Amino acid sequence: MMFKISGFFNKYKGLKVFLIIFAVILGISVLIKFALGESQGNTIGESGKISVSHDYIGQLDVSGTITEAEDNSMLSSGSTYHHKWLLNRIADMRDDEKNKGLMLVVNTPGGSVYASDELYLAIKDYKRKTNRPVYSYMKTQATSGGYYISAPCDRIVINRNGWTGSIGVTMGTMYNIKGLLDKMGVKTVTVTSGRNKAMGSMAEEMTKEQKDILQSLVDEAYDQFVEIVSEGRKLSKAKVRKIADGRIYSAKQAKAHKLVDEIATLDAAKSDMRNRYDLKDAEFEEFRYDGEKGILSGLLGESVSKLINNKLTGKKTPLTEVEQLKALMTESQGFTVTYMSSVRH
Repeated sequence: MMFKISGFFNKYKGLKVFLIIFAVILGISVLIKFALGESQGNTIGESGKISVSHDYIGQLDVSGTITEAEDNSMLSSGSTYHHKWLLNRIADMRDDEKNKGLMLVVNTPGGSVYASDELYLAIKDYKRKTNRPVYSYMKTQATSGGYYISAPCDRIVINRNGWTGSIGVTMGTMYNIKGLLDKMGVKTVTVTSGRNKAMGSMAEEMTKEQKDILQSLVDEAYDQFVEIVSEGRKLSKAKVRKIADGRIYSAKQAKAHKLVDEIATLDAAKSDMRNRYDLKDAEFEEFRYDGEKGILSGLLGESVSKLINNKLTGKKTPLTEVEQLKALMTESQGFTVTYMSSVRH
């Protein structure tokens, strides 16, 4: 038997090397996670539900770009934000008598108007039907859509190094390459049913009428944002409009403008919530999304796993400059109205 096994590995040397490398990576990653004492929290899959037998305060992370999309487009880059999952977990806690409160840990530059408003409405629904406290804890950045979803919370606490604000709306940058096409002798023809059907086309100059149409969409979304901040923070609309010019505020500046209640650590925010609402017997339970990822992704992280896969398979091919420019313009040419900060922390 030993001879046969030895012969097998001699025949498949590549497999032997791969197994050794995999075992080493697996062992090192497990040791690192053990040494760091990494907490996985309560991981829940897409179709799972919260099941806790004791009184608890649910902690949910809102990190990454807020979007309803499930793909990896530029707007929904990364896999840290899971819209449907968050909505489902809030609904779970709303209907769970063991749940005594909700703590949102926010770390996002914002996102689409639609997704931000859906999450906002879910938080409002939770508060209205349960009368339980909701806190927003702002980490590195909770701007634009990140502030939009925090506004209805009973209290907002921010890390001393955090950024917030950026109260405003954007459609992003639209590109016009008509001049370049003219120089290259490229002619384009667009057939439409009306003069504004193709507004925003890269091959045509945008008219004043078209700019006014798009501006009206942005203004309407902005008015909605102002009203939500005014209601949530108990500030006059005039006051909100004065400070809501799109700028980002530091933690101290935000507190001075009454956009947040306290500057503190997450632990301090938890203690405040327990003491203020007499929830000393309730434990904080952190719920995390379980995407049922592969073992390498789970142990090493998504980016490291992709890097290893790319190195082994050689599938990742760098885009040419023309391809990069085309991809950028194509992605940016859509009319996606967003509560998104263009400045990242």
